[in-house]
Formats: sequence, C-alpha cells, structure tokens
Amino acid sequence: MTLDEKIYQYARKLPSSLQEELFNFVQYLILKAEQQEKQDWASLSLSAAMQDIEEEQDLYSVSDIRVTFT
Repeated sequence: MTLDEKIYQYARKLPSSLQEELFNFVQYLILKAEQQEKQDWASLSLSAAMQDIEEEQDLYSVSDIRVTFT
C-alpha cells in the first residue's frame, strides 16, 4: 500500500469535523512548501548574482565623490 493510500484510509476513519481540520492542515503544508520553494529560488538567484563580485574591479573611488553630507 502506498503512502497516499495509507493517508486516505486513516483520513476516512476520522469524523467529518476532523477531516476538515486535516484538509486545512494539508492546505497549510502546501502553502508552506510553496513559500519555502520561492525563498530557496530567491536565495539561489541572489547568490548567483553575487558570484565573483569580489573579483570585479571598483568602478569608482573615494576621489570620485563630489558632494559630501555631514
């Protein structure tokens, strides 16, 4: 028996109010997984964008500053 079949068998044994609570929890877990995936992609994107940035030459120096604020 596969995992989804086992879950289905157990869920069928629950009263309808608890089945609804289980459904809400499953929706929460799906949302949480989607948010984690988005966060993982954002982190990967940022790390890819910042890769080798330390090796780039500086375009400007302190002497290029024309206006200072105090």
